[in-house]
Amino acid sequence: MSANVKEKVQERDRRQEEGIDVAAWFKQHGESVAVIGSGALTLMAWLLSGQSQLSVGLFLLAYIIGGYAKMKEGIITLVKERDLDVNLLMLLAAIGAASIGYWLEGAVLIFIFAVSGVLENYTLAKSYREIASLMDMKPEMAVRLIDGQEHAVKIEELQVKDLVIVKPGERIPADGIVKDGVSFVDQAMITGESVPVEKATGEEVFAGTLNGQGSLIIEVTSSSESTLFSKIIRMVQEAQSEKPASQQFMERFESTYAKSVLGITVVLIMIPPFVFGWSWTEALYRAMVFLVVASPCALVASVMPVILSAISSSARKGVLFKGGAHLEILAEIKAIAVDKTGTLTLGRPQVTDIHAYQGYERNDILRIAGAIEMMSEHPISLALIEKAKEEGIELIRPNQMQSFPGRGVAAEYEGLNWKVGNADFVGSELFDEQTRERINELEKQGKTVIYLTNHEGLAGLFAIKDTIRLEAKETIAQLKNLGIAVVMLTGDREGTARAIADEAGIDEVYAEMLPADKVEKVKEMRQKYGQVAMLGDGVNDAPALATASVGIAMGITGSDVSLETADLVLVHDDLVRLPGAIRTSQKARRVIKQNIVFSLTVIFLLILSNFFQFLTLPLGVIGHEGSTILVILNGLRLLKS
Repeated sequence: MSANVKEKVQERDRRQEEGIDVAAWFKQHGESVAVIGSGALTLMAWLLSGQSQLSVGLFLLAYIIGGYAKMKEGIITLVKERDLDVNLLMLLAAIGAASIGYWLEGAVLIFIFAVSGVLENYTLAKSYREIASLMDMKPEMAVRLIDGQEHAVKIEELQVKDLVIVKPGERIPADGIVKDGVSFVDQAMITGESVPVEKATGEEVFAGTLNGQGSLIIEVTSSSESTLFSKIIRMVQEAQSEKPASQQFMERFESTYAKSVLGITVVLIMIPPFVFGWSWTEALYRAMVFLVVASPCALVASVMPVILSAISSSARKGVLFKGGAHLEILAEIKAIAVDKTGTLTLGRPQVTDIHAYQGYERNDILRIAGAIEMMSEHPISLALIEKAKEEGIELIRPNQMQSFPGRGVAAEYEGLNWKVGNADFVGSELFDEQTRERINELEKQGKTVIYLTNHEGLAGLFAIKDTIRLEAKETIAQLKNLGIAVVMLTGDREGTARAIADEAGIDEVYAEMLPADKVEKVKEMRQKYGQVAMLGDGVNDAPALATASVGIAMGITGSDVSLETADLVLVHDDLVRLPGAIRTSQKARRVIKQNIVFSLTVIFLLILSNFFQFLTLPLGVIGHEGSTILVILNGLRLLKS
């Protein structure tokens, strides 16, 4: 079903732009038209019930028009998968009702069943339209500048370092850095900011955002398939294609249950005339009622409309689930491990203190450290590079650089072997008492201390201070109110980590952790709490993100590796969206349970009523299909949450 819905949605605009295309319109709305036609024919046949031949002809048309789509799905399942599904059960029930003269009941059954199918398809289509609306915002062409000349090219042809010009009112074609010009850019669809943001030289811009009144020259920093915008689209598509565990179970259950219902129906036709003395017409009638009321339509529709509604609702709020399974697991988490730099903090630390040793000048050690860190994208590395550029220092790439995630960088530079990193990496035994006192004082101020060493020992140290996100404290408080334990895992020093944790309201802190240490701690937390989430943004967080029950990445500051590894992405880097996502997942779980309990209760009561011969076929149709519609509508409530 979902593939058909996706095909309809993706077809919609292209042909309509060329004019009214009846075939394309009917392909998109055909199922709804069939439902209306089936209902109208059923009403006409009922009104003309005194004219038997005409009435039967109209009922036959109602059967064919209303039941065609479901019959096709049922036959495909039977032929391709050699399995029975609820579609065939409903059609067999309608045909059985007609065979004993209950044309109206059979037609009403098909009509209401088709209505519930349209409602379910609406839920799926609503989710796919979220993708379609995103795709509409994706630029197709760009104006590339080559030697001052403008050349129109497809965005797929753009390469990193290309210069593109974006004129007023145009969408920005690629992620990049503004090289010239000033303008206000509407980037609500990426960052959620309600008002346009001023962009000037050196500022970052995102593909798909809308340029205002000024012209911008932008240097491309990502290929078309690697832009944040493309990642958002890809992740939502993945979320829609992945079925949660509850839906997979429901589909397996549907197959077994459908076979059981069909078997019992045959028994109800064959046995009662001999055992209870029923007529064959009465036995067939009761069997048809059973076939209707026992079919698991409402049960089958209990899960997927809820999951897709929750995913769509979350996507609008800037929270992307990569699959329904992760939505279900998020509802069960009892603890969350949180990275510090770039996650709880803004990830844009600044160098506040520089101390030189071995007779080096302040600018010397800044030049060496900045050069060694040039190939790293860690926020601390970027802070050193930015400071060097502010001081007007030219940086030259080193030889034989080697990165040690979570620890530091080693390189050969100007004939010497250097290390830049934390104390454990460079060797804390190199520090004298006076240096240790200075380090302790800096760490008490919540600053991270980075060291530069060579073969002679400590050559310099840098104090770097990051700023906590404004929403971090509120987010932690909300998580605690939800009964979720919050633990900080960071590679930073104990003093710095504790200062940020105290400010954010986190009690449990583990500092100076390597990527492998974070993995082990997440494993320990899973043993203690059960389902555990991990929130991070860096390359060194990726192993822990993969180990957690649910990995959560920051959408803007997050590294490519963390975004690929994570199960959930906070697109706008807005931490306060996380508690909301957890509440949505918990609400989805409650709605699924409500649907399952309600549908099973209705099925049980209807079967019981039929067994005692209290239930007529029309009431069975209304009770069964009415419960299916109520279940779907209950799931659709999450679209507004």
